[in-house]
Amino acid sequence: MRKAIYPGTFDPMTNGHWDLIERSSQLFDHVIIGVSESPKKNTLFSLQERIDVAKEISSSLDNVTVEGFDGLLVDFLDSQNCLVVLRGLRALTDFEFEFHLASANRRLRPNIETIFMTPDESNHFISSTIVKEIARYGGDVSSFVDPRVEAKLKAKYQT
Repeated sequence: MRKAIYPGTFDPMTNGHWDLIERSSQLFDHVIIGVSESPKKNTLFSLQERIDVAKEISSSLDNVTVEGFDGLLVDFLDSQNCLVVLRGLRALTDFEFEFHLASANRRLRPNIETIFMTPDESNHFISSTIVKEIARYGGDVSSFVDPRVEAKLKAKYQT
């Protein structure tokens, strides 16, 4: 079985994330959305809220599941019996950061492969940080996120 993990904080999940999830589900037999606790990131949504949203949004894809995790990605990969990491690249700056992460993961587990995917050009500039900033000030994020995410952002920011 060709299995891959798409890890991230998904705080919140954007259309760019969803684009990669949909496309990777066509490339792999099983895709696991690995929602990271990431305590350093001071997330807007709790881990459980992010897991629930990812499950809701991905429910239409039979070969996609969602799992939360805390700790090293390589340990999560081991626990899921998976050797492939999917990562999204939006710009050159993403590549440098992701390249360092992939190199560190390979040093920790030499059998792990990282596959980089780019989102559709209509989504390449979208980041969770930008979406949260727009939502914080009552801006329209409907073209950046799923309507369910938009509703949750409005509820968090009371707009």
